[in-house]
Amino acid sequence: MEDSKAAPLNQLHSREDFLRRVQTADSVFLPREVFEALYLTPKRNVPGDLRRKFGNPTPAALIGFVMSATPYAAASMGWRGAGGLGGALIPTMIFFGGVLQIIGAIGEWILGNTFPMCLFFTYGTFWIVAGTQLIPWFGVGVQYSTTGNSFHGMTEPSYYATVGFYYLALTMVTTIFTVCALRTNVVFFSALFTLIFAFGSATGAFWNLALGDADLGKKLTIAAGAFTWALTMMVWYLLAVQLLESVDFPLTLPVGDLSKVIKGKTERTAKKEGSGGTVDGTPTE
Repeated sequence: MEDSKAAPLNQLHSREDFLRRVQTADSVFLPREVFEALYLTPKRNVPGDLRRKFGNPTPAALIGFVMSATPYAAASMGWRGAGGLGGALIPTMIFFGGVLQIIGAIGEWILGNTFPMCLFFTYGTFWIVAGTQLIPWFGVGVQYSTTGNSFHGMTEPSYYATVGFYYLALTMVTTIFTVCALRTNVVFFSALFTLIFAFGSATGAFWNLALGDADLGKKLTIAAGAFTWALTMMVWYLLAVQLLESVDFPLTLPVGDLSKVIKGKTERTAKKEGSGGTVDGTPTE
């Protein structure tokens, strides 16, 4: 077996020998910065070779996010007459923003990518909630309405105040995600950092509407849309990076690797102990 692997290609007489040589040549080490740009998570040792058997689910999930967030941001800012709480985007929110991201999250779970899995499950569910809130059948405003009309209930102060706490929770979980993203790259970190302000502005908008300050509530809604638009531009950029890499395009767009700036606990421990080995397939310095 060893002789056949070491033999020149023109001396390989069996199909098995040829396939073994091709497999060896195809087993190329994936640099840490490339891995993090593709999977939006620090490179870690995961048992098995599922990443060689399945496609990368991250670009599909990013498509789901930007296809819903981009027009929703424009509607929030009222561009070209868009508005109506994004009601025209209900199918987009549910299927692009929700279903596609959740499918991507399942793919990340299969590959063992915990961080992007949590991201896509969270924001995929967010878009499903955003879409279903606008469907009368769900009756989210019925409990706040004196007439039993869901949409009337959605204009009551208690409804606004309650939804404000939901957006506060989204702000908090996004803050945690942003801290974790310090181990990935500059673009991804910046997108999540911007999302904190988007959710924070939405929180303020609902709470001010609950207080009856419609003018400030509208301004904060526009601010939330502006922050969302800004972060979608960064996500579009990440999507371009990943798709170009997927087809081995001769142009590599920079994302600003942060894993070498903020080293992981495992790598710090290995260096402290002076192991001189490797961490997650990467030699320690």
